[in-house]
Amino acid sequence: MTNLPRGHSVSLSGTVISRSIKFNNTGSTVDVAGPAAAFFPLPTGDGGDAGGIGLLPHGYWAWGISPALSVGLGIGPTFGNTTEYNFDFVGRNAGYYFEMQQININPSVAYKVSEQVSLGAGINFAHNESHFKQGVSLSRPAAGFQPNNFLDVKGDAWAIGYNLGAMFQILPSTRLGIAYRSALKFDLEGEQKYNSPNASLVNQDIKASLKTPANLSLAISHKANDKLELLGDLTWTEWSVIQTLDLKNKDTGTDLHRLSYKFHDTWRVGVGANYQLNNDLKLRFGMAYDKSPVRDAVDRTMTLPDSDRTWLSLGAKYNVSKTTSVDVGYSHIFFADAKTERAVTTGYPGPETTRQTIRGDFKTSVDILSMQVNFGFDSCRITFLESPG
Repeated sequence: MTNLPRGHSVSLSGTVISRSIKFNNTGSTVDVAGPAAAFFPLPTGDGGDAGGIGLLPHGYWAWGISPALSVGLGIGPTFGNTTEYNFDFVGRNAGYYFEMQQININPSVAYKVSEQVSLGAGINFAHNESHFKQGVSLSRPAAGFQPNNFLDVKGDAWAIGYNLGAMFQILPSTRLGIAYRSALKFDLEGEQKYNSPNASLVNQDIKASLKTPANLSLAISHKANDKLELLGDLTWTEWSVIQTLDLKNKDTGTDLHRLSYKFHDTWRVGVGANYQLNNDLKLRFGMAYDKSPVRDAVDRTMTLPDSDRTWLSLGAKYNVSKTTSVDVGYSHIFFADAKTERAVTTGYPGPETTRQTIRGDFKTSVDILSMQVNFGFDSCRITFLESPG
């Protein structure tokens, strides 16, 4: 913020994300022998395309109070993905629907210590709403377990975190930035419902503790000449804070379900360039390699079938006037083909028994299109005119 013009700067953006997730069954099995195998039927569908299209809006405001001091506010989602397979999906009993909506409200302050050093800090007020659906593998009408049962769980909560940053003008043409954003701990509360008339599968109020990861980024910018700027960044994300999501009865604390993820910490490395074509038009290019937090097929879930990915991005900035500019950007994310060998178990919280194993391949791709409008002004003045009479 200390590099923005004095006065007020506002940016409003919208990002359209188009995701494609397709599953190919390679030999999913019912792992129960004898007549009891009939009680754990395996669906047969491929689930269709579990991706979709989403819109993520963001807004940012910064006010340069003095040459050294700036304050700002950012509002926007940090997670906004929905994954949904058709109900006949072969992997339904390992999860067929997941939606996470998380919005972050981030007031911040920045101070220019010297011409070479600027520091910043902010508070994050975040709201998370998660919704998960999973089929129930046991189907035994005589005992009250009807076919096509499913579990429906949703919950939401607020959390507070912080972010810190520093920028160093290490050479006249070179800047170095470092930024840290803390983890957030959400004490989710909500409900679980079963699509079942069985009296033992009652609907319950639930609670769960969800932690979203911290991240640390290091970025560098170097102006090679008046037109060309070279960029690089390295980001570490603490995905290992997500190992399991344990659902408990809200009132008694009784264990109900456990969703296993076993994520690992990751690194992302990116390089890019800006080229000032003329006074009004700047062109942008970038690419990045992003490691997946999922390392093993047994830990790859149906609803978060992540894999290593490569980003390719193009963009431009156009100055409409001295105070207004427009940014546009497009990214395509190439995901490595990924396998899963996910167990469907029963028996939690006691010893768990594998009833089905979902084996298959995922093919995933993502297209992202963004547009942002930026404008600045020294002050905001509203004049009220009194009508005659």
